[in-house]
Amino acid sequence: MKKILLLLAGISLFMGCKSAQNATSKNSAALNELVSIMQGHYSSEKQSLEDKDYYNISLRMTPIWKEKGNYLFVEQAIFDKQDKPYRVRVYKVSQRNDTEFISEIYTLKNEKDWIGKWAIPEAYDKLTDADMELKQGCEVVLKRVAKNKFTGSTGDKTCPSELRGASFANSKVTVTKNEILSWDQGFDKDGKQVWGATKAGYHFIKMKN
Repeated sequence: MKKILLLLAGISLFMGCKSAQNATSKNSAALNELVSIMQGHYSSEKQSLEDKDYYNISLRMTPIWKEKGNYLFVEQAIFDKQDKPYRVRVYKVSQRNDTEFISEIYTLKNEKDWIGKWAIPEAYDKLTDADMELKQGCEVVLKRVAKNKFTGSTGDKTCPSELRGASFANSKVTVTKNEILSWDQGFDKDGKQVWGATKAGYHFIKMKN
């Protein structure tokens, strides 16, 4: 039997830190490119059919708050249970310098109030900073390595995690025009993996924008 809780715990994709803030400058072409290719509806169906150790996961990234910056409302769910997502988040994508970009993550205090609102994105106008909580110490730093391709990871042992006896979590991410590869793992204080995929990350293929 698959250890669903251990595996799904690791599919966070972009674990991040820092605080929400208003956009202060015009996006660069590279930042626009990253935000554009991230958004959409993804599935890991192909991977789940090829390897039974992986689940068919639905991943939705819906742009919100365009006047404030680059924010995505994110829902992840078992594909045939999309009305009951196991993860609801807000991601902020920003640019650190000429070569580095940052993905930040926020949890929601009343996430059930926002499930399924991707169908009417204007509903997120009522979502405020006060409704969210920042996950500290877990940003993914991404670099643009080619056109429509960004890759990066969390810092080494910088992201705390207490799930399943973990001490810290690591995340490795690659974003391309139509795919996202995400490998999230939790480790205990001795460096033993206690949650997340063990062979490779999850392979999400974009279904539609």
